[in-house]
Amino acid sequence: MTVTAHEQSKAVPARSPVLAPALSDAWNFIDGEWVGTGRLFDNTNPIDGSLVSRVHEAGRVEVDAAVKAAQAALKGPWGRMTVEQRCKILHDVADEMMRRHADFVKAELLDTGMPAYFAQHVDVPRGAANFRIFADLFRNVPTESFVTDTHDGGKAMNYGLRSPRGVIAVVCPWNLPLLLMTWKVGPALACGNTVIVKPSEETPSTATLLAEVMRDVGVPKGVYNVVHGFGPESAGAFLTEHPGVNGVTFTGETGTGEAIMRAAAKGVRPVSFELGGKNPGIVFADADLDKAVAGITRSAFQNTGQVCLGTERIYVQRPIFDAFVARLKASAEALVLGPPETPGVTLGPLISQEHRNKVLSYYAKAREEGATVVTGGGIPVMEGDLVNGSWIEPTIWTGLPDSSALVREEVFGPCCHVSPFDTEEEVVERANATAYGLAATVWTGDISTGHRMAAALDVGICWINSWFLRDLRTAFGGSKQSGIGREGGVHSLEFYTELKNVCVAL
Repeated sequence: MTVTAHEQSKAVPARSPVLAPALSDAWNFIDGEWVGTGRLFDNTNPIDGSLVSRVHEAGRVEVDAAVKAAQAALKGPWGRMTVEQRCKILHDVADEMMRRHADFVKAELLDTGMPAYFAQHVDVPRGAANFRIFADLFRNVPTESFVTDTHDGGKAMNYGLRSPRGVIAVVCPWNLPLLLMTWKVGPALACGNTVIVKPSEETPSTATLLAEVMRDVGVPKGVYNVVHGFGPESAGAFLTEHPGVNGVTFTGETGTGEAIMRAAAKGVRPVSFELGGKNPGIVFADADLDKAVAGITRSAFQNTGQVCLGTERIYVQRPIFDAFVARLKASAEALVLGPPETPGVTLGPLISQEHRNKVLSYYAKAREEGATVVTGGGIPVMEGDLVNGSWIEPTIWTGLPDSSALVREEVFGPCCHVSPFDTEEEVVERANATAYGLAATVWTGDISTGHRMAAALDVGICWINSWFLRDLRTAFGGSKQSGIGREGGVHSLEFYTELKNVCVAL
């Protein structure tokens, strides 16, 4: 057990603190050991404001220890393992996650307040799948080879070799903590790297619980490390600035991505980013209205609008505009807010009071700019301890110009603005008039229209008559200010490995 000088008397937890009673500590995990510090901060439940855990903030000393442990593991048992051995361990990780499915769900609900069905059927199973799929992918992926004629009449063979990039810093968001963290840790480990995870200070629990799983299934020490803390002058900055980190992968807001990119520029270290978005939803008059309303309801409000791929600006072809708005209003008002494990609940709170204040500032801005509030626009009436939670009403606006802050800036809450359009050319121009380019969803009865729209929209992923369907073998990422690089399938190899060419004269 490694501890700082401030914590010499702290007892070593036998199990990760997420399963302990409230008021327990969430520890860092470095070189296979729980590590405490004298700097603690609160992790609170967004449902009622209660205390979930006290979290040990990592400083430069702890981050440096994590980097050294990760470097040593690359040269140790992890680096000497065969691909088959490594992939077998990652399958064991996935199996143990699903065996402890209920523990991961509990941890995710305490941190985020998301509805239980979403954690049970999407977040946790997808988190486990990320280990299985990338293990199988890396085990079977080929490399290129060419035979070349040489100037002396002979031949040469060129072939590719992939090697791990090294120590990968994984900086995670709070909206889908387990899913988005394992989306990066899975391929990183499958490719033979070691990782240091910096979870969001809002959602430390599942990264900590995964450390326990890693230890229990026999992942060597130093392969998976967790450091808790904040961004500037804390674990996030210390990690991304560290010269021993060979690459940084991050999901989160564009401003934070810019700061990480500046840090990674020293030493010319590569980055892989999924950043912010102001994603369009486009509904043509020939769309199946029932499916379009259901799909846009999900894309605008699921996880209380805290989804990077969510839809905040909707364009509806004029002949069905009024009918669509009326149907979307009824659908939004049918959403049920409440504690995650309550039957019938479809919407949880926002992640924190701080984030709610940000979202409410946009609600106020909409009123100032003259928006028509179709539904919502404030804080719902909750009862009992729930009044202390970060609750907010799902909200729909109409009537704002494309120049409005509500139409241009990412809110990251359960809200959307709906405006009419007339022609395909018009809506393409308006949808692309943004600094972002993450995702779009298009609803139409004409598949040719769908194909044309997918080609014309400046986004990394375009759904036709669907939303949030993901095949993990396909490329994923954003364009413009929505990200750098692509992950998923073989595309993950471009970041998580170094490709070497070997040339042999025959």
